[in-house]
Amino acid sequence: MIINSDFSGRNTVVFGIDLGGTAIKIGQFREDGICLKSLTVPTPQPATPEAVIKAMVEAIAALGIKEAKAIGVGTPGPTDAAGKIAKIAINLVGWKDIPLAELLESKTGLPTILANDANCAALGEAWLGAGRHFRNLILLTLGTGVGGAIILDGKLFIGHQGAAGELGLITLNPEGPKCNSGNHGSLEQYVSVQAIRRLTGLEPLELGELAEKGDRKALEFWQSYGKYLGVGLANLIYVLTPEAIVIGGGVSASAKFFFPAALAEIEQRVLPISRVGLQLLLAELGNQAGMVGAAKLAWQMLNTQG
Repeated sequence: MIINSDFSGRNTVVFGIDLGGTAIKIGQFREDGICLKSLTVPTPQPATPEAVIKAMVEAIAALGIKEAKAIGVGTPGPTDAAGKIAKIAINLVGWKDIPLAELLESKTGLPTILANDANCAALGEAWLGAGRHFRNLILLTLGTGVGGAIILDGKLFIGHQGAAGELGLITLNPEGPKCNSGNHGSLEQYVSVQAIRRLTGLEPLELGELAEKGDRKALEFWQSYGKYLGVGLANLIYVLTPEAIVIGGGVSASAKFFFPAALAEIEQRVLPISRVGLQLLLAELGNQAGMVGAAKLAWQMLNTQG
């Protein structure tokens, strides 16, 4: 849980920024995770790089830059391996290979690092949320698509060229529906919001409400949904053997209807040695996770440099 405090004197802080298509969330965080101040501003429309950077700099100034040492930014798309360039920002206008970190550094004088929003959400959950008691975990966000991230030994794993962690794109069925990635039958095609709409014609919220009322078809759907999720997680567990799997995103609101089926599938498919003590957990930070994780990213950069 984020602890808010009015005390801001003598505290060294970093800025954590979550850049979204409709809002920019920014907070000042101490190294112990205490959030001293936070602010949410609308994302400029159109969200050109120039307009977004101007809004970020103004928000930073509004919170106060005096005690700050660094900036971490979560972006809605991939970054380069060094965490300096926003390769693409989904739903933002004119974002391709934007040197966002360098531009913010030139305007604020603060070292800056970037990561995609799913990676930041995982860092946030690992720092202050559901994953805080674990050193090795994976995060899946079940939303319009399926985002993913990997934390190994307490640090974000991004792999070669910074592209690791696209967990929603693993293959479940080679003959399944085509994915935007070019894959067929990816996990995303069975457990995302879009997949739920395609399979049922209903929204996840509607299916959750029907299940609450004991609707047989809704309960059967969530059972099937949990099985697909469990199969996908089994593949990931064999590769990464995490201590915990954290599930977030809008679909997770109905977790009580599909977690049991997912766990049963994992127990059936995964050797006990590969899942010793494994926990399947709900994300705790909600829409603050990206901002929190971006701040953790900044602290990790400072500590590595130090």
